[in-house]
Amino acid sequence: MDWNKIFVGDLDFSFAIEITIRTLVMFSMVLLILRLSGKKGVRQLSLFEVAIIIALGSAAGDPMFNKDTSILPSLIVFVAIILLYRLITYLATKSEKFENIIEGEPLYVIENGEFVLGVKKDHTFAKDEFFSEMRQESIEHVGQVKTAILETTGNISFYYFTDDEVRHGLPILPHVYKKKLQFIENSDHYSCTYCGYSLYLERGEHHCSRCEKNEWVKASNALRLT
Repeated sequence: MDWNKIFVGDLDFSFAIEITIRTLVMFSMVLLILRLSGKKGVRQLSLFEVAIIIALGSAAGDPMFNKDTSILPSLIVFVAIILLYRLITYLATKSEKFENIIEGEPLYVIENGEFVLGVKKDHTFAKDEFFSEMRQESIEHVGQVKTAILETTGNISFYYFTDDEVRHGLPILPHVYKKKLQFIENSDHYSCTYCGYSLYLERGEHHCSRCEKNEWVKASNALRLT
């Protein structure tokens, strides 16, 4: 195996200095454009803004190491991208409908201690990832949450039941959630693992009246510790 060919190839080391300069220039330009966008972090980015970053990365990549690609054309692309970004954000401020098309709309994930997103076939979401987000907010089960909204930036807004309103809900702690049942041995409160619907079940097999699934986990009504 030719390690020199794999790692070095036909690189002219005099060009390595040029690559360093090109990289510094293009990286600085990307940072400048992102600063002009006014965003502070990745979690604040909408899908449209992620697309802008991908376009910037594509425009910045080739001039960093390709001898045949000069920096000026990429700078022109940068200017065009930022002008397009400014135009679209301006139009979005003038039209709520246009803003919804570009940015998307917030989605309700939980209402009244039950999942609403993902129950219907027209929506799917990564439940494991969502559970992780909930656990980071010290949420033990879905019955503690009155409303959860998935924002267009990817952040999740949680609104909680008061202690006297907390209801039986689907537990999201891994060691509890994994104890799934299709046959109920002991009568108690159980939650559907698919939609979070909770009710008292007698011994036997049951299908969820809300989503028609037949997988259950013993529900929890523990209060949220803050």
